[in-house]
Amino acid sequence: MQIYPARSIGFSSIVLCLFLYGVTARATPVVELPDRALVAAEIAIIINDADELSKQIGEHYRQQRHIPRENLVHVSFKPGLTTMSVAEFKRIKTQVDNKTPPGVQAYVLTWLKPYRVTCMSITSAFAFGFNQDYCAQGCKTTKPSPYFNSDSRAPYSDYGIRPTMVLAGASFKAVKQLIQRGIDSDNTAPGGTAYLMDTHDKNRNVRSLFYDNAIRYMQNSIKVKRIKGQALEDQKDVLFYFTGLVSVPGIETNRFLPGAIADHLTSTGGQLTDSKQMSIMQWIKAGATGSYGAVVEPCNLLQKFPYPLVVMDRYISGESLIEAYWKSVKMPGQGIFVGEPLARPYSGYKIISKSGQKFVRVWSLSSGRYVLSGAVSGVGPYQELDQYQVIQRGPQDIKLNDLSKPFLRLKKADHVDSSLRHYIFK
Repeated sequence: MQIYPARSIGFSSIVLCLFLYGVTARATPVVELPDRALVAAEIAIIINDADELSKQIGEHYRQQRHIPRENLVHVSFKPGLTTMSVAEFKRIKTQVDNKTPPGVQAYVLTWLKPYRVTCMSITSAFAFGFNQDYCAQGCKTTKPSPYFNSDSRAPYSDYGIRPTMVLAGASFKAVKQLIQRGIDSDNTAPGGTAYLMDTHDKNRNVRSLFYDNAIRYMQNSIKVKRIKGQALEDQKDVLFYFTGLVSVPGIETNRFLPGAIADHLTSTGGQLTDSKQMSIMQWIKAGATGSYGAVVEPCNLLQKFPYPLVVMDRYISGESLIEAYWKSVKMPGQGIFVGEPLARPYSGYKIISKSGQKFVRVWSLSSGRYVLSGAVSGVGPYQELDQYQVIQRGPQDIKLNDLSKPFLRLKKADHVDSSLRHYIFK
């Protein structure tokens, strides 16, 4: 089955679709879906002009993801230190705030060092601004993120924060490979597996408390396996990998699918270049597209690490990597996010047949009422065909009762039809 990207239908797309499919009732329909995730124009790339690798990464990422040139934000500071002072950070953050175009909802950083601002991670500092409330001395909680497990589509507009992710690596080649993995993941709806490791490390295995619930909730969306042991080896379909160890053996023997997310709960995995434990950059080197770890001692407080169910559910519901990952951590002040932010494996749709009927299978619909409209031309006029009620997030199959319209548009309903006929359950 071919998977099609979800996007608005512009004039060039209309011409292409007419050429490929025609306008007959037997044509493969072109479907316009509601926006569900951040797009390239809402991302700003922060570049350190004193770092040649940062400049290379920033420009390459802009080109590959078609990010507007005006969304490049240039700053300058001495590279190489792992920790940035508060004073230096505030100087840079003021420049970034002044240069960030309106409408930007998230940031991308293009360096490995510094990875922290004293007691905060660099990603949280750019997201929230430096604030001691996001730090902790000893085993204490910190200020929570209002973005946690929210349905927000625009975090800066809604909460005044811009989720931030590091896009960097040891070499330009390594970063280009990371970016390509993110791009390769788009619209693929991979049939991978989520591996939840139940290790013998009692202090770091605390997330296993949630594994059974994750398996129950996700069983209709993705394969989820709970594995007792220290290592996962020789698996070819890794989409998620969550564990708790100081160092995770055998990760290089696995095949991580494009868009894969992997992390290990431990004290200093987020110290990207000089951790005495395993750095989360080892996940990226092994083929993951996103990872997370702590830059200062967080203790094993669950709120300071990703909740596997939240990140899996939101990712498979069509959100981008940066959104799904950020929303899975309740207290991210001491943790750093690394990866390709716009990776979005579940953003598209499939046209499928069941018992002689055609359906549109989508993953990116939040719960609510939707109107399906159709037209014989991409420019309209669109005629309402059906209304649907989506009960839960996850894969949804929308039956196409009228096959005479090759152009379809699915939008949130602004009115409720009393004769609502279709209920879509997960």
